[in-house]
Order: sequence, then C-alpha cells, then structure tokens
Amino acid sequence: MNFETVLPLAPWVVFFPVLGILLNLLLGKRLGEKGIGIIASLAAGLSFGVAVLLALGLAGHPEGATYPFLRWLAVGDFVADWNFRVDTLSVTMMLVVAGVGSLIHIYSIGYMHADVRHNGEPGRFRRFFVFLNLFVAAMMILVSADNFLMLFVGWEGVGLCSYLLIGFWFEKGAGGIANAQAAKKAFVVNRIGDFGLLIAIFLIFYNFGSLDFETVFAQAPQVAAALPGVILAITLFMLLGVTGKSAQLPLYVWLPDAMAGPTPVSALIHAATMVTAGVYLVARSQALYQQVVLAQDVVMWVGAATAFFAATIAVGQYDIKKVLAYSTISQLGFMVTAVGMGAAVAGMFHLVTHAFFKALLFLGAGSVILGMEHGHEHAAAHGSHTEGHHSAFDPQDMRNMGGLREKMPLTFWVYLIGALALAGIAPLSGFFSKDEILADASLHHPAVYLVLTAAAFLTAFYVARQLAMVFFGKPRSEAAAGAAESPAVVTVPLVILAVLAAVGGLLNFPTTHWLEKWLEHSLYGVEPARFILSVALISLAVALTGLLIGWLVYGRKPLEDARQPDPLARPLNGLFLALEHKWWVDELYQAVVVKPYLRLAQFLAQPVDQGVIDGLVNGVGNLLRSTAQSWRRIQNGYVRSYALTILLGVVLVVTYLVLR
Repeated sequence: MNFETVLPLAPWVVFFPVLGILLNLLLGKRLGEKGIGIIASLAAGLSFGVAVLLALGLAGHPEGATYPFLRWLAVGDFVADWNFRVDTLSVTMMLVVAGVGSLIHIYSIGYMHADVRHNGEPGRFRRFFVFLNLFVAAMMILVSADNFLMLFVGWEGVGLCSYLLIGFWFEKGAGGIANAQAAKKAFVVNRIGDFGLLIAIFLIFYNFGSLDFETVFAQAPQVAAALPGVILAITLFMLLGVTGKSAQLPLYVWLPDAMAGPTPVSALIHAATMVTAGVYLVARSQALYQQVVLAQDVVMWVGAATAFFAATIAVGQYDIKKVLAYSTISQLGFMVTAVGMGAAVAGMFHLVTHAFFKALLFLGAGSVILGMEHGHEHAAAHGSHTEGHHSAFDPQDMRNMGGLREKMPLTFWVYLIGALALAGIAPLSGFFSKDEILADASLHHPAVYLVLTAAAFLTAFYVARQLAMVFFGKPRSEAAAGAAESPAVVTVPLVILAVLAAVGGLLNFPTTHWLEKWLEHSLYGVEPARFILSVALISLAVALTGLLIGWLVYGRKPLEDARQPDPLARPLNGLFLALEHKWWVDELYQAVVVKPYLRLAQFLAQPVDQGVIDGLVNGVGNLLRSTAQSWRRIQNGYVRSYALTILLGVVLVVTYLVLR
C-alpha cells in the first residue's frame, strides 16, 4: 500500500472518536443504549482501521513521516505545529489503543447495560461512552504527537478522562464519597507527576530552542557533551512524570483506588493503554536517556523495585480487581526496567502482550462480577438474606466466590489463559515478552535480574491464589451458587483477547524478531532482542514453582467459608498482615503528607485567611457601613431640615470668607 496515499488519513485516528462523541451527545437520547454503544464502538473501530492502513503503508516506508496538519503556536522564533507523527513506534501504540479499545467498547455495551441498572442510574449509559471515546481521542493525540507540547496535551487529556471515569459513580462507595475520593486521589497524584514532565519540557525548550522530537533528539549528543547536568535533569524530571502516569514508586498509590471505576475502565485505561504512556515516553526519548547512564540506572531500579514491591502486595489482597491492579503496577515495573536498561524493544513487546492478557483478565473479572451480582440479586429475589443487605455484599471479594468454574465455564477458560500468560507460562505471550526483559537483565544487571525473577515467582503465586479462590472449590456464598455465564456481547471480546494473549508471543518470536525489525526504524539505539535458553528455562521453572506452591496452599484444600482466615495468615503472621494492609503505605502518606497538609490548610483557612485577610476586608466594609449609617441620619426627608442645613452651610462659607 502506498504510504503517501494513507499518510493524510493520520488525523482521523483522533477525528473518528471525536465524531463518536458529538453524535452521541446530539443523538444519543433518541438512539437508545444499543445505538449509543454501536456509535461509540464504531468510532473506536474506525480509528483502529486507520491505524491498520497506516501500518500497511509503513511496511513499504518503515522510516515513517510527519503529516503537517496546522500551525498551532507561533511566538517570536518559537513555533509549535500540530503535526501527526506516523512511524512504527507511534502506529504500534495506535494499534494497541484502538484495537484493544474497540473490544472493550463492545464489551462495555453488555457490561454497562447491567451496571447502570445495578447502580440505579440507567441515564448514565451515554455519559460513559462519551467519556470512553474522549479517552481514545486523547490517547491518540498523545501517541501521534510530533513534539513534546502536543504530547503533553494528550497526556493531560487521558488524565482528565481517568478522573472522570474513576469517579463515574462519584456518589457511591463507603460513606457515599469513596469513589469521588479515589478520583480526586488519582487527579492530585498525577498532577505531581505532570509537574515533573512540565519542568522537563521547560528545560528542553530553554536548552534546545525547540520541542520537536527530531530537532531535540538530533541535538542531544551535543547538548549532553556541553551540559551533561541538563540532560540528567530533563530525564529525571521526565521520570517523575512516568512514576505518576505509569504508577511507579513512589506515586503508584492512585492506581489501586482507581478500581472504583467501572471494570471496562480498569481494563482500558488502567491496564492496557493510559498507564503505558510513561513507558512510551521513555521509549520515545531514548535519545536523551542514552546520553546519561545515571538516568538509565535510576529508571531501571525504580521499575525493578516497583515490580517486586507491588507483587508482594498482590499476594495479600482479596478484591479481584485490586489483585489485578497491583499486578498491573508490577508488570509496568518490568516495562520501565526494560526501557531504563535500553532494551526498549523488550519493553514495548511486553507492553503489547500485557495489553492483551491484562485487558482479558480485567474484563474477565468484570464478567465474574456480573455473574456474582446476578447470583446475589437472584438470591434476594427469592427471599434469601443470608448474605446481608444488598449494599453490604461485595461481589468483588474473592472470599465470597468459589466454584465459578462450573457456573461460568467460558469465563473460566479465557481467564485461565490470561492468568497463565501473566504468570509467564510457555507458549503463551507473557512468557516470551517477560523472558526478553529477564534475558537482557541477566547479561548486564545481575542484581536487577534477581529482583525481577523474585517478582516473577510472586506473580505466579498470586495468579494461582486468585484462580483457586475464584473458580475452584465450592461456592462460598449464595451469590456464587447462583452465578450465571455472561451474555455473548461480554464473552466474545474475551475470546478474541484470549486468542491474542495466547499467540501474541509470535510478534517477536526468537527466530523471527519481527517486532524488533519493525521498531528499529523508530527507536534510538535499539538493543538486539535476546532469547537465552537457560534464562527461559529458569523463568519457566520459577513460574511453574510459583503456580505449584500457590495451588498447594489454596487449591489443594480450598476455602470452605467466606469468613475462614487466609491460609497464609497464621504461618506468615505479621508479614501477611503487612501485605493485607499494603505495607501501610497509604497510612504513611496520610501521616506524612495528607494530615500535615490539612493542618496547614486549616491554619491558613482559620487564623490567616478568615482571621487576618477576611478581618481586614470585613473591617473596611464595617467601617464604611457604620459611616454610612451615621450620615443617614441627616437624610430624613424634611424640607425644613435641608433648608437649615443649607443656611448653616452659607453661614460657614461667609464666616470663612470674612475671617480670610
């Protein structure tokens, strides 16, 4: 396919989702749920179609090109154009965002039909799909940007959508405010990361005189030679942005709470696409990072520490989505480690396969939740109240599940494929993509390799724990006993994602290295992909060991009652308590950051703002009011009083003139 022919289509990766938003805003009420879902899904699907055409065009023009769209900003000598960058890296991200996004849109038609009714707000169906299309548009701006400023617009756009969708049920949750607080937490924590990215952009503009990728990356060696400290500052401030958007230490704390949003949100934004924006940023900026070894090392260790730390927490969680949330943070740590080591191809490979199997797992978890809600409502309809009031029952708590393998067989099998891919079991996709990262680490960074291997073991262990608690044993609640398989609109996307999760390793299979050959035209200084048989065998052995131990602990003798303590609670004692409470990191933030901030805000609000500032302003107002009240007394409406006042005035004037 001729590249010059398809290049002008690039803006439509953004325009189609925007068109979907406009149509649903204008016509959604008339079209009903089915029409709304079709329009939104078609918009995402057409965006994916454009990405496919661009990929086909790049096959014969792999170096890519920039499509000039409009002159955006021009201030003095500074010019920032709104141009679409079409190369193998950006198109790979487009395919992931729009491809996985389209499947999630279709899934959402069935999921949100039930969810809006379960929450008593059918009218919010249209709002959800407007927000979902808005996210796809913002993410497409981010990955198609040709300069850092345009990238930042998309960066902030996906942050806004994350806030809107996490707080979609803003009046729900504990105390009627928990979901709103989760959205606010995500917004505030991401603003800290965005501050870092902004500082990096300011430094780039000041020292390079441009924000265009090609100009900045071409000058990077010269600037690094003259001002190495500047490149270090740029890359570390950029890393701060990555820790916020891609949920790395220490700014990862917003992502687990983001599970307050509907499950399709968790799959699309907080597993497959938005959280990978930081990984994409570092991969795109390899020309800067490779100038400063210290920056690469910091990125690498932040990723490795996050991978292990988050995996430990996942072992002690009971919420089916929270387990996957901490798993996502951990897997993002693998990706960040890879791009920090300079193994950008391995990082992008894991980004793509992770999008497949983690979207599958989140959507599978959503199917499980739908089944649990169906079972609970069925039990309530037949007069059974053994599980307590409707609002008290948690359909996401794995302790309330069990036995769903027989109740929801299709969901079980696709979930099993995603879980084994996450655990790194051959020949599923996660095995190949994770192995490339481990292979590179084993050659150059042995300590990092050991940390990542430990994280891989924990990953397999909590995968086995989740499978055993959710699908095996006997139902531990009437909701689980009454669960039913989800409708086809939910399960068909699951099957497609399961196929992708199974065969996705072919994208960069050790004998072909197709993804490496594809991305080498866009990435700076591509590290060759590696497959080391000994490392692969050790990785597989570690994963199988983790699964075996997890099964021995949780599967051999499944929990029989929802109130039964976790099998690890007694042997691990205080350690498991720490895992359950997520190492008390949220409590630490509350004590060290939030509470002192609130006390300072209260002090500034009470004595300073209301006392001093308001006191001065109110004092001036009171003075004017009292003065006005005094002068009002002479305005009594009697003509004789006014005549007397005029006479006195005349006497005073005459007296003054005489005395003068």
